[in-house]
Amino acid sequence: MTKSEWRQWIKEKLYKYPETIQVKETQLIHEKLFSHSVWKQASTIGVTVSIKNEINTLPIIEQAWQEGKQIVVPRCRRSDNSLLFYHLTCWEELQESFYGLQEPDVNKCSLIKRGDIDLVIVPGLVFDEKGYRIGYGEGYYDRFLTGECPFSTMSLCYEFQVTKTLPVDTYDRPVNWLVTPEKVIKTNSEKQ
Repeated sequence: MTKSEWRQWIKEKLYKYPETIQVKETQLIHEKLFSHSVWKQASTIGVTVSIKNEINTLPIIEQAWQEGKQIVVPRCRRSDNSLLFYHLTCWEELQESFYGLQEPDVNKCSLIKRGDIDLVIVPGLVFDEKGYRIGYGEGYYDRFLTGECPFSTMSLCYEFQVTKTLPVDTYDRPVNWLVTPEKVIKTNSEKQ
């Protein structure tokens, strides 16, 4: 399948995935994430605010705050299709942007340097066992992950979102870990 076909197929599966199962499996994913050494060692965590049919990240943000971790949330800079991460201390610092995304209000949040981030939770639609992913097609995260990444990367997904291989382009960047309801998969990418 092409990337476009993968996107369409997974979006349909996510749309039809029963909410009761999503809630149960999301809890299992959260438990695995919170007990993982990468999470425990991270003091600054980058994560998007989830939208419908994505793994719910609101409990992740809440848990990080409870543990005294810093949460940094990306904002898409449309002028060059890049991501900038801002320190988020409360929900009131978010504002709605394009596609219904919740992003940091730059007038209320401070910009964080990428070198200050320990863990980035990378969203996506479908992933392969090597850590490559197909996202929504804009390339924001692939651009952000280009070059030296001093942080670990994890993606959260249901079992059906993981496949053996995906089509990969030269600009695609893999994540280090995949967290599913059943297991945590260490990919072949470099960072431990």
